[in-house]
Amino acid sequence: MEVDDTPTGTCAVLVHGKERGLVANLAAANLYKFDHLQQESMQAIVSSAQFFYSAGFFLTVSPESAVSLGKHAAENNKVFCMNISAPFLVQVPPFKAAMMSCLPYMDFLFGNESEAAAFAESEGWESSLSVAEVAKKITTLGDKVNKQRPRYVVFTQGADKTIVACSDGSLTEYPVPAVPA
Repeated sequence: MEVDDTPTGTCAVLVHGKERGLVANLAAANLYKFDHLQQESMQAIVSSAQFFYSAGFFLTVSPESAVSLGKHAAENNKVFCMNISAPFLVQVPPFKAAMMSCLPYMDFLFGNESEAAAFAESEGWESSLSVAEVAKKITTLGDKVNKQRPRYVVFTQGADKTIVACSDGSLTEYPVPAVPA
């Protein structure tokens, strides 16, 4: 989608030692409209796609677009993935509601350890739950629409093991190889 009087978004990244920070100017990305997704040219792209991935940030702009893509994926046995993207997206009620409206369609939910903790807190779960326990609980939330695919929840933890929980009850931890500084 092009917006005549608004530029493409930008993001500045600062890395200092082991710390990083990001500052984003969403610009035109903050103006996405559901009617753009409904255009014939976009629907042709949607119809031909087999995988859909959305950053959680998109829920602040056009949650109806994300739900629409999720429904299409479920109805056509395609893969629908979402990234939590930031703790505030499960802490701020309208954004959390948008995330939860997409959850029944999600085949994969990605996040990190701080997003897992924020998700657990937003659900009122015990603060003592491990990242793995949170991942397992999320796999069972809501009534997943596409029963032909399990739901996976993948949480990274920096240098610690990556957690992959599946709605079939399995849990796998993948070690993260050390990267020389």
